Amino acid sequence: MFGFFKKKKQADQSIEADDGAAVGIRYSADLVPRLKSDHQELLVIYRAIESHFSQGDLPGTVARLSDFRYLLQDHLLTENVRFYLYLGQQFAHDATNAELIRGFRQEMDAIGRVVLRFLDRYEKLAENPELADTFLGELGQIGAVLSKRIKKEEQTLYPLYMPRYQ
Repeated sequence: MFGFFKKKKQADQSIEADDGAAVGIRYSADLVPRLKSDHQELLVIYRAIESHFSQGDLPGTVARLSDFRYLLQDHLLTENVRFYLYLGQQFAHDATNAELIRGFRQEMDAIGRVVLRFLDRYEKLAENPELADTFLGELGQIGAVLSKRIKKEEQTLYPLYMPRYQ
């Protein structure tokens, strides 16, 4: 009999849902601490890779490479989906910071591709010991680039992640 009241209520609910969707990626107070924790864990795994390799433990080296891959991919996905998108929406009207963020993201995408190619190449290290000749040199290069990148992110980029841009 009074069905128009139900329709009004349903319309209001869809507007509320639309309003929530328009907000975009929300700020998360635990995101930067989590990303920093990932960095520390990646460095711990990196040192374990070096240790296993220096002891001649190729299966252990490969296992740590697998751990490194898993954490790195999770970290990169989190950064791309939660961190960079949030900063992009926060600084959408600030060309200088938007360009800085875009540059950081492109640089990290390139580094990620190189590291994943390295991991692809050496995932069979235990089965192909001849790969050991080039492994340590490439691992050192990866470590240097990642250490520099981590420092740069934590000092320059992470401080931009705030509840709202002022």
